[in-house]
Amino acid sequence: MAQEGTAKQATGSGGKAGQAPATVKPETHLQLIKRSVVDLVKGKIDQFIQNGELYLPKNYSPDNAMKAAWLILQQTVDREKRPVLEVCTRDSIANALLDMVVQGLNPIKKQNYFIAYGKTLVCQRSYFGAMAVTKMVQPKIDDFAFAVVYEDDVFTYGIINGKKTVSKHEQDIKNVDKKKIVAAYCIALDKEGNPFRTEIMTFDEILQAWKQSQMNPIDNEGNVKESSTHGKFTADMAMKTVINKTCKAIINASSDSTLLLETMKRNDDLADRVGAEAEIEALANTGEVLEIQAETTTTKGQGEEPGKEEEPSAEEKTDTARKPGF
Repeated sequence: MAQEGTAKQATGSGGKAGQAPATVKPETHLQLIKRSVVDLVKGKIDQFIQNGELYLPKNYSPDNAMKAAWLILQQTVDREKRPVLEVCTRDSIANALLDMVVQGLNPIKKQNYFIAYGKTLVCQRSYFGAMAVTKMVQPKIDDFAFAVVYEDDVFTYGIINGKKTVSKHEQDIKNVDKKKIVAAYCIALDKEGNPFRTEIMTFDEILQAWKQSQMNPIDNEGNVKESSTHGKFTADMAMKTVINKTCKAIINASSDSTLLLETMKRNDDLADRVGAEAEIEALANTGEVLEIQAETTTTKGQGEEPGKEEEPSAEEKTDTARKPGF
């Protein structure tokens, strides 16, 4: 009887002797990325906040931004239509998410977007994101006003104590023509609606900025390619350029957050570097070989490039040095 009772205990109620325990299903690739990357970034953000290195807006939720980014990343593909979560390295995915949160951005609000350059994922700010970061680092700013100036518009501005101020801009609907843009401007407004900073760029200055774009929207004659995003949405892209210039000046002058500035610099430098590397790789061995002599001497102060244009998201077509330890 004792032996029979022992056998029943070993097999369990209605069970069979020697039955193997249920196997644990292995993690899927997405589950592994979420556990080893997303959760790790959350821990890093909490550490920054506890150490007093990171200050986020009161209405900003890092958790909500991370959840939104995770959903978007699962649908994001590279130029070859491959899922970025499968192609890009875990370190670059982690850094892209960290860059997003440190800058207080949320992809649901179209403030940033994720771009894969080879195996490197980069978080790039949209101009909505640039305005959001500017408000975060300079609480005096409440809103932005921006517009394009066309031929035959009535447009006057003045300079007071070295600062530009738009005094008048009248526009007739008949003047609106993307081939007749002469300038664009952006005004950062304080809570009383007064100008905090104004930037005005002539169209020639805008074209010079576009020449630095990885999208290469300018042809050999110096004209905007009609098939490019800049050619199709010239006014939108012109406003985007002057908005980014305005925001960058305010951020660099106003922010006392070392973490934020270092993150932005690292993020922008990374986007430029990997974008250039991807372009070189794509164009390698596709044209004639040119013999180029290397410079043997350099001069201090030379070689500085103007601000580069970031690649726009699909949404923007109509209306990115501190290592975090990953």
